[in-house]
Amino acid sequence: MEEKTLSIPNITCGHCVMTIKNELGALDGVRSVDGDPSRKSITVTWEAPATLEKIHQTLQEINYPASS
Repeated sequence: MEEKTLSIPNITCGHCVMTIKNELGALDGVRSVDGDPSRKSITVTWEAPATLEKIHQTLQEINYPASS
């Protein structure tokens, strides 16, 4: 199981975090997604078949690209 905190500059509110949680949560292998609008970050926990690349790709697709 892997975990990473990502900076998401486009987060402005709790609704943004909920959108990200719903989209990433639908990926097979993603176990949890927690977000903090004030810090503009999310923490994702996943295992195979999910990958960090797929998480980044999904964030890009929903217009919440990670800055790092």
